[in-house]
Amino acid sequence: MKKIDFSPPDITNEEINEVVDTLKSGWLTTGPKTKKFEKNLAKFCGVEKAIGISSATMALEMVLRLFDIGEGDEVITTAYTYTASASAIAHVGAKPILVDVKKGEFNIDPQKIAEKINSKTKAIIPVDVAGIPVDYDEIYKAIEDKKELFMPKKDTMQETLGRILLLSDSAHSVGAKYKGKMIGSVADFSVFSFHAVKNINMAEGGAILFNNIGDIESAKIYRKLQMLSLHGQTKDAFSKNELGGWRYSIDFLGYKCNMTDLNASLGLIQLERYKNGLLQKRKTIFKRYIDNLKNESQFILPILENENMESSCHLFLLRIKSIDENKRDQIIDEMSKKGIATNVHYIPLPMHPAYKNLGYNIIDFPNTYEMYENEISLPIYTKLRLEEVDYICEVLSNILKEYPCVVKN
Repeated sequence: MKKIDFSPPDITNEEINEVVDTLKSGWLTTGPKTKKFEKNLAKFCGVEKAIGISSATMALEMVLRLFDIGEGDEVITTAYTYTASASAIAHVGAKPILVDVKKGEFNIDPQKIAEKINSKTKAIIPVDVAGIPVDYDEIYKAIEDKKELFMPKKDTMQETLGRILLLSDSAHSVGAKYKGKMIGSVADFSVFSFHAVKNINMAEGGAILFNNIGDIESAKIYRKLQMLSLHGQTKDAFSKNELGGWRYSIDFLGYKCNMTDLNASLGLIQLERYKNGLLQKRKTIFKRYIDNLKNESQFILPILENENMESSCHLFLLRIKSIDENKRDQIIDEMSKKGIATNVHYIPLPMHPAYKNLGYNIIDFPNTYEMYENEISLPIYTKLRLEEVDYICEVLSNILKEYPCVVKN
């Protein structure tokens, strides 16, 4: 029996050699390779600055803290996401406001966002689920239409921006495009994830991408984020290590979530490979799934691209018509018995105890539940062979023939 994992890492001797070089260099924490990775990533995405952070979760939190968002504030995000999108809001003391997705889509509904905006709203965190960009123009329109409700805290970046912050959770969408622009350059701030299963694998890691905000230059924003991520310290370890550079000060009580050169070593090679072939490999695999499944009427297929966007193909979110959650789970079990690992992205936030305790109920998010109950994530990773894609599709089709879907009344 074949064994097909869900998302194993694609690591070559190039990454290994770069990590060994770092180990031999004597510099392991934030240093020259982190700085080089930041510059390369910013150039790839067409922005002025990128800063490496220990995770995308902490990257989201750092931006919220940069904008002094906290107790008494509200931040809107989607009910269809992983907890990191919302937990970062709670970490700063603000209230997560969950809204439903568009009917028949995995991404947040801008109209639902508009309905929830009030004087307490300080930021919106949309999520590019599976690598498909949200409708950024519609979200910006919702922000602009409700601009008169915005009440910024005095002498903060909230006041400088002059409206609700658009902070994109782009954890899935490095390499994706929205209306011809690279994701990372569309929202006010964008956050990427470089977790081991992401398109660019650095074991763990994240980044924040941005340009100038009003009259505040991106270099100054970078400096503040650097301090936020390193205890409020005026110098990072690399700067302190320069001859005579030992003196520093702690200007405020910051946090500890800087990127290391060990992680950046992986990122330097992964980013180059991604630009020069890995992203295209993901698209080729995605297209192969489409070709295999497009003629079977029971499948609702994800979109690779349309007139507004190009996906990064992080996940292949397949939906199967006329099945419920229980039937979906049975299909996953049968796939597992055939040696094929599948997944579900995601169990909606209102279905988890932590969010139920905050007062959320999945009944209030009908579109979200409708997308979840019949969704199966099929394997998509750059080491997956096309003949394995064919095999996965064949097995899935055979399972559905053996266990016919029961149409719900």
